[in-house]
Amino acid sequence: MKESDKNIENLIDKMMSENTLESPSIDFTSRIMSQVLKLEKSKVKAYKPLISKTTWVFIGITLVALTAYSVYSNNDISNFEIAKIYSDKASALFSGIHISKNILYALLIVPFMILVQIGILKNYFDKKYEL
Repeated sequence: MKESDKNIENLIDKMMSENTLESPSIDFTSRIMSQVLKLEKSKVKAYKPLISKTTWVFIGITLVALTAYSVYSNNDISNFEIAKIYSDKASALFSGIHISKNILYALLIVPFMILVQIGILKNYFDKKYEL
């Protein structure tokens, strides 16, 4: 070993012998744990759905009422004629646009795949963050 290494080692030994290890107070662990418990309680949020049950009930009743009205109504113009009028307007609006088969398949498959991924990711995160 070199002389400078011995000097450094002797200096470190002398410094370590002069300083004693600091020890925490007796109630250190209990104070830290009480602070941790306070933080955990403040972070927990109650689950609140984005759309409440009453809103889903209202949406369901509205859809049932609209369906029943459209099926059982006795209007001068039938519902199929109204649908034909709107489909004729939509086809006239988009008549100049040509969509290739590949784009059409992508437009049909991509939304389906997104819905599948949403379901898979929801299950993954539900399992990961169970309370």
